[in-house]
Amino acid sequence: MFAFSAAIKFLRKPMMVQHWNEYRYPMWFMFVIATLEFTGVLGLLAAFWFQRMLIFAAVLFTILMIGAIHAHLFRAKHSPLMAINAVIMLLLSITLIII
Repeated sequence: MFAFSAAIKFLRKPMMVQHWNEYRYPMWFMFVIATLEFTGVLGLLAAFWFQRMLIFAAVLFTILMIGAIHAHLFRAKHSPLMAINAVIMLLLSITLIII
């Protein structure tokens, strides 16, 4: 999911650009978030060899998902349904930290 999310941000897909405008964040920040998401994906892959990377990636994803939920609900004033994916990914990230 995070690889897909990073890809549509890097490619500046129209749907993502529209959402980004609704969040009222500068467009350069979309590149920063995509880079962080991709870094987290690399961290998950690296965790197969370096187990400590799992915590790094999970903490990074947790922070990103808290930001995503905030962006949907408070900045863009989206329906709570728009934040469900971010909530699920947040819960999965927290689960990785706990385990």
